[in-house]
Amino acid sequence: MDILFWILLGFVAYLFISRMMPVKGINTITTNDLKNIVKQKDKQFIDVRMPGEYQANHIKQFKNMPLHQSKQTAQTLDKTKEIYVICQSGSRSMQGAKMLKKSGFTNITNVTGGMNAWR
Repeated sequence: MDILFWILLGFVAYLFISRMMPVKGINTITTNDLKNIVKQKDKQFIDVRMPGEYQANHIKQFKNMPLHQSKQTAQTLDKTKEIYVICQSGSRSMQGAKMLKKSGFTNITNVTGGMNAWR
């Protein structure tokens, strides 16, 4: 029974850590770095939080595209422009960034810390 517990615990830890690790082909920046970038018109800014979270607090340049709808909404994005993805903490945005990468986007940046770190 102890071995099964440790195997399960290791698997859960692996899943948790793998979601937080950087992914090849996806850049990461802090919210402090983002402050200079949001002024640039040639970028796409995506907020993958739920509509209620977005309405409560968001960055003006970011368009709300909830994570569960990302496959459908990705079709509306320009694959030639850089995309910045944000959520509340950086975890869901990394999931969204991975989905965009799988959909053929090549210039993707995840905002670590998300809205929790935005000031």
